[in-house]
Amino acid sequence: MIASPLRFHSKLPAVGTTIFTVMSRLAAECGAINLSQGFPDFQAEPALFDAVHRHMLAGSNQYAPMAGMPELRQAIAGKVKALYGADYDWEREITVTAGATQALFTAIAAFVGAGDEVIVFEPVYDSYGPAVETVGGKVVHCRLSFPDYRPDWDQVRSLIGPRTRMIVVNTPHNPTGSLLDAGDLAALADVVRDTDIVVLGDEVYEHICFDGEHQSLCRYPELAARSLIVSSFGKTYHITGWKIGYVVAPAALMDEFRKVHQFNVFTVNTPGQLGIAEYMAAADRHLGLAAFYREKRDLFRDLLAATPFELLPCRGTYFQLARYEAVARQPDRQFAEWMTRRVGVAVIPVSAFYHDGHDDRVVRFCFAKRAETLEAAAGRLRALHTNCR
Repeated sequence: MIASPLRFHSKLPAVGTTIFTVMSRLAAECGAINLSQGFPDFQAEPALFDAVHRHMLAGSNQYAPMAGMPELRQAIAGKVKALYGADYDWEREITVTAGATQALFTAIAAFVGAGDEVIVFEPVYDSYGPAVETVGGKVVHCRLSFPDYRPDWDQVRSLIGPRTRMIVVNTPHNPTGSLLDAGDLAALADVVRDTDIVVLGDEVYEHICFDGEHQSLCRYPELAARSLIVSSFGKTYHITGWKIGYVVAPAALMDEFRKVHQFNVFTVNTPGQLGIAEYMAAADRHLGLAAFYREKRDLFRDLLAATPFELLPCRGTYFQLARYEAVARQPDRQFAEWMTRRVGVAVIPVSAFYHDGHDDRVVRFCFAKRAETLEAAAGRLRALHTNCR
């Protein structure tokens, strides 16, 4: 390693390597079944690869327009209109991004300044806070109730102050699998009415909703008028490594978003965009996603029924939370490491999603895996018994 004599001020002094990287690395080192990081262990359909390959061979390998290929933005506009009744102008109100994380960071950087406050709900996906802090903002945490992980809108209202610039909402929710319902969005609209608060919607699991219809922010005109809404083709089409997502927002907000987007990524790979646009023409490929993952969720829950884990409700996403107090009583990070090293199944400790390390003795499993992977993991987990503690 090269030693550096430089002195500098870290913008994120308390931030280390993400828990997802830590647990996936440990799983690889131990030969554990990796149910920690949220990615499938199966391929997308060959038709998607074929579409991208055709566009590569046809010469579509240079820069795309900054906002994204027209074909893809038009396809996104059509999907959003069909699903949620919201009519976004593909030219001015839709931008293709290098995955959802880049979209979230860019939205925060575009609207949050030094000293501004951003309300997030915890357990909270781990990229929101560092993004806010990088641009000089302050994260304000609103804790979801346990064990149902519901928001308290009176608490949200009490947290709003003169420096509140943004509220970030995530539904379906990672890591808990909970959903916001129509009443929640009505309450959110009431909270932000007559303010200049921007709402940032992380809706990357929009098509993996098991209980009724996904309540997108763009279903509600009052909220859509102040919201930037993020989604992810990686989650929808099992291609997380492609890092292609998108944002929809009113033109005035999108203009500001693009001012930052053009300088932190500029554009996204061209053949991937064109291939996805072609693949999207068959709507059943995203409309069938909930049934596809419901089958995996139900299989995994059935397999874990014979284990000491207490399964919490999973209403969306491809994550299952479980209490482990019948197995062990150590803190969840220690338990997750023990599970990986000794049991051979890697999980995520949910305390990693709390700013203060709050620990309810809950871990997160990812069930976006082949049936044989879930069965193999369950076989190891069934060997656990209550006297392991």
